Amino acid sequence: MSKQDPTKLDTQAVEAYLAANLPGFEGPLRAEKFNVGQSNPTFRLITPRQNYVLRRKPPGVLLKSAHAVDREFRVQKALYETDVPVTKVHLLCEDDDVIGSMFYIMDEVQGRHFNLPALPELAKEDRYAIHDEMSRVLAAIHGVDLEATGLSDYGPTGNYYERQIGRWTKQYRASETDKIPAMDELIDWLANSIPEDDGLRTLAHGDYRIDNMLFEKDAPRVAAVLDWELSTTGHPYADVAAVIMQWSMPGDANSRGLAGIDRKAEGLMTDEEFLESYCRRAGIPGIDRFGFYLAFTFFRMAGIIQGVYKRALDGNASNPERAKQMGAAVPKFAEAGLNAAKTV
Repeated sequence: MSKQDPTKLDTQAVEAYLAANLPGFEGPLRAEKFNVGQSNPTFRLITPRQNYVLRRKPPGVLLKSAHAVDREFRVQKALYETDVPVTKVHLLCEDDDVIGSMFYIMDEVQGRHFNLPALPELAKEDRYAIHDEMSRVLAAIHGVDLEATGLSDYGPTGNYYERQIGRWTKQYRASETDKIPAMDELIDWLANSIPEDDGLRTLAHGDYRIDNMLFEKDAPRVAAVLDWELSTTGHPYADVAAVIMQWSMPGDANSRGLAGIDRKAEGLMTDEEFLESYCRRAGIPGIDRFGFYLAFTFFRMAGIIQGVYKRALDGNASNPERAKQMGAAVPKFAEAGLNAAKTV
């Protein structure tokens, strides 16, 4: 079996590695690839004793600092048994020779996964509590004691937005396939509109949305926050804006937003209610210049999607067909970012 196909997994190599390195592991092992996610291929590992999850870097040539599964492993290990719900991680394999790229192993969490923030699978009276739980957990992430968890050096100091805009501009240029005038304009506006550093420095998830969570089966409570690839120490308001950005998208299965939905009638939180709920839990009066943070999240998502699209063209995408479809959305995210900028 080729070790360079991101949709395949050398289960014999994985089983041999786990037998030698994971206490309590018992084979035989078989694997099923999760179809969600576009960045790091993720597999359910099924054994007679229990199930695990393997998350790996894609094989092949990758953008610098992208697909940092080692950082995902570190932050989840640090957060286990804190107020932030994460799965238990077991081991990190940094030897590319085992399956072709770095990977880590964690427990599989049993829980409910919601792909759409409209929560169509729930009764209307049960939906609001799920959104409110999202605000509770986000405030918990931002309240993590960086010193106590050993995460004080998890990201650089200094102005978070300055370094993030610089990083994602470089990532976007490295994966650029066509000139997108709206993206160029958004990059220029952001670079010239960065707020002064207010001293806030917290753990930041980087891709906080409902489909990156698992909820307990019998309660509106998060069982695990997933996909910590973009996490760092930084400014908390980008995570808050990421939720509002997602909700502003069309309410279809591809865009997974709430635009056009009567939220009150459907038992869903409004943007204003989510912001109030978060700010109350975070102990702050409000968020000034929210349009900047929203514009930034649109820009970052456009950069992420452009990278996914480029990997699809290069043959390294986790879900190639979906990745190519996503590429068409980059101009739309850039334009939405410019619209958010106008509200500052």
